[in-house]
Amino acid sequence: MKITEPVLSAPTWAELGTSDPKAAAAFYGRVLGWRAETDLRPEAGGYTRLLLDDDPVAGLVPHQAAGQPVAWTFSVAVADADGTAGEVRKAGGTVLLDPTDVLDLGRYAVIADPGGAVLTLWEARTFRGAARLNEPGALCWVELATRDTAAAEAFYGSVFGWSAEGGPYVHWGVGGRNFGGMVRMDERYPEGAPPHWTLYFAVLNVDAAVNTATEAGGSVGYPAMDIPGTGRVAGLYDPQGGAFAVYTPEGVARTEP
Repeated sequence: MKITEPVLSAPTWAELGTSDPKAAAAFYGRVLGWRAETDLRPEAGGYTRLLLDDDPVAGLVPHQAAGQPVAWTFSVAVADADGTAGEVRKAGGTVLLDPTDVLDLGRYAVIADPGGAVLTLWEARTFRGAARLNEPGALCWVELATRDTAAAEAFYGSVFGWSAEGGPYVHWGVGGRNFGGMVRMDERYPEGAPPHWTLYFAVLNVDAAVNTATEAGGSVGYPAMDIPGTGRVAGLYDPQGGAFAVYTPEGVARTEP
């Protein structure tokens, strides 16, 4: 059983920081069927919600400074962002941005685990998070690639209470429901590549999504492949260089791309 709605200590929101919000919105609209809705209030800083039908499933934020990487991050739902930030420090992580209010929507902070992988905390107020999870067009999995899996297990277990089961591919879970995984970075990863999270979005047909993405100016990170007992996946880059993955569960009927 997987997470299907925002719950405490689990992923609750996906967000892309990009150098070209308009182009990114058009790309993901074609690949994942999202509709962009930008908050025009000056204090919102150009923040855009990405909607599936009328339901918010992800966010898009324009870069505020030159040199920022184009990257997807996700938020973990917490009851107390300030308290959790303190736990992050105690467990050997880093608070990159102290807890900050986001209008009346909630309170967030940016953190990194001991290996340097970045994610955010979200203390909800009027905005809880994604209205849909684990269905086509929505976030369905988050995956940590790190060189020190033992340290990661200790950190995330301490800060969020995550369970870590299985091996060599570890499954993250909370409350008996899985939401992500972890792989050990080995010789397959470029030397110097930092630990990082990859976000997976569910689609009805991985191959069709790959074709649409490349036609829309994206590129393939790794080709579509079947994972026995799991489903079919592919790694992609958007035209600005943001990495993500697409996934279709095993047993889901697929039409031809």
